[in-house]
Amino acid sequence: MAEKTDDYGASSIKVLEGLDPVRKRPGMYIGSTSTTGLHHLVWEIVDNSVDEALAGFCTKIKVTVHPDNSVTVEDNGRGIPVAPHPQKKIPTLEVVLTVLHAGGKFDNAAYKVSGGLHGVGVSVVNALSKRLVVSVKRDGGIFEMEFSRGKTTKKMQKVGTSKATGTTVTFWPDDEIFDTTVYNYDTLHDRLQETAFLNKGLKIVLTDERELTPRVDEFCYQGGIVDFVKFLNTEKTILPGLSKPIYIEDRTTPDTPVARKGEVEVAMQWNTGYSEQVLTFANDIYTDEGGMHLEGFRTALTKTLNDYARTKKLLKEKDPNLTGDDVREGLTAVISVKLPDPQFEGQTKAKLGNSYIRSLTNKIVSQQLAEYLEEHPNQAKEIFKKASAAARGRMAAQKARQATRRKGLLESASLPGKLADCSVRDAEMTELFIVEGDSAGGSAKMARDRSIQAVLPLRGKILNVERVQEHRALSSETIQSLITAIGTGVDQEFDINKARYHKIVIMTDADVDGAHIRILLLTFFYRYMRPMIEAGYIYVAQPPLYQLKPKGKKRGMYLYSDEELAVEARKFPDSSRYTVQRYKGLGEMDPEQLWSTTMDPKNRIMLKVNIDDAMAAERAVSDLMGTTVEKRKDFIQTHAKDVRFLDI
Repeated sequence: MAEKTDDYGASSIKVLEGLDPVRKRPGMYIGSTSTTGLHHLVWEIVDNSVDEALAGFCTKIKVTVHPDNSVTVEDNGRGIPVAPHPQKKIPTLEVVLTVLHAGGKFDNAAYKVSGGLHGVGVSVVNALSKRLVVSVKRDGGIFEMEFSRGKTTKKMQKVGTSKATGTTVTFWPDDEIFDTTVYNYDTLHDRLQETAFLNKGLKIVLTDERELTPRVDEFCYQGGIVDFVKFLNTEKTILPGLSKPIYIEDRTTPDTPVARKGEVEVAMQWNTGYSEQVLTFANDIYTDEGGMHLEGFRTALTKTLNDYARTKKLLKEKDPNLTGDDVREGLTAVISVKLPDPQFEGQTKAKLGNSYIRSLTNKIVSQQLAEYLEEHPNQAKEIFKKASAAARGRMAAQKARQATRRKGLLESASLPGKLADCSVRDAEMTELFIVEGDSAGGSAKMARDRSIQAVLPLRGKILNVERVQEHRALSSETIQSLITAIGTGVDQEFDINKARYHKIVIMTDADVDGAHIRILLLTFFYRYMRPMIEAGYIYVAQPPLYQLKPKGKKRGMYLYSDEELAVEARKFPDSSRYTVQRYKGLGEMDPEQLWSTTMDPKNRIMLKVNIDDAMAAERAVSDLMGTTVEKRKDFIQTHAKDVRFLDI
């Protein structure tokens, strides 16, 4: 935690400019008006409460989703100042809620470090809420104000007395702005749990009152990011001797100039898997694209392990150094830095740009990791053995990639396997349907629009790439066919501009085997072609499960779930007046049916695969496709007919 400061009053609030643009261009402030932007409203308010925790004044945050999808965020911090603002001459609380870029985070008096850096959080939430009520306990009183769409509807009033302090904000998202105003509990749960991990000892309570019996989850982790790493590695096999994650922590000296102050916290642990999972944060903000703290960590990790291996003669004189990819195979790590003036790329705060944090992280990790390796020789040898095996796999993978590339060049005239390509060459117009088996492949090839739709039948189930090293994955004939057909290459050679199709549609049967193949394919795309998912190129077809045909009618209606069938069947009290056909596989449909229900752009239903939460997606892929077979089996059987979970 940063050192406490009580210098937080009306004069701490700096006014930069007005609020009006928010409703006109909400995407500039919260990213989008989709469900992602909706949840961003909660994050903005919670981040303000977390900043109070970082400053040492808040120990508990309560988030409550009410039956009407309004949300209350309550903390026991100092409370937003209520005294008249020295410049605006109105209550400072009103300034904070109604003026863009008005906050206590533009100098380092009120907050030494903070995540809500731009001063737009609570005012943006106010602008995008049809109603917002704020209650502040401060200066011995309880003060309330109300707003609507950024405008004050009830002036600040003192409604009571209190010895406690804190801020409570309740807001109703504006349905004129957002595509949906329904909050997803799992999204809230995962983000708030992550926040608790990053703030050792901070208690966060999430309550959902929309259920008959309210659901309540409490998060509080005394181990902080060490507990976070253990959580991320749940269900994974840890390297011998490394059951306790390596923990590194230090900060700059008190006499360091403010512009170069910082704290670095790292927890890391290796498992026997092949994927790297390194999550980075700056002032509790998830930096999806990494930045200087990640660069400093990676450089220190690679150099320190190589230096140790050379010193201990684990690497011989003629042996090449281990690469960064080698030492990070199977690594799970959390890097959390705190600094007074973080520089991010854009409002989305995806990448940290403060260059001095790179050298600070490098120095701290290099020193403390070297000490750990010297003091734990057995663990050090296990880490080296893991990295050495990764190096051998890397060399084998290079050969496999070269073979795939050569195969792609040789087959450029006649593309791989049983691919039936389309005639149009403009990737923006074309679609690739990946289907299972020759029967479905035959129907799809006959049903398709040959000008823009290509079909690639799979020969059996695709390899589970989560459980094998890269060279094994790239040696698979099925995976080679996929890579060659798509055209982008993988890993370092990946180039999304070479994609031969801008819609890649996974079209499998609506049964357990089909669900398994969908997950295997999505795991492949996530691990080897993730930018294709991020670009919105990956889709899942939704063929109907049933056709209900009334007697005497030539055509029936197609139904996509058991629930739809039940609703329609109730319209026919006499079951003899209709027939129901259950499609166990795509091959049971004739080409005309497959075209009209599943492939015709005018009528079909397709699900775009996206990554709403990168960390949740990472955990889902690792848990479901790792070594725990029972967990995967239960999930597939439960969701065989439900493709909503594919929004990873």
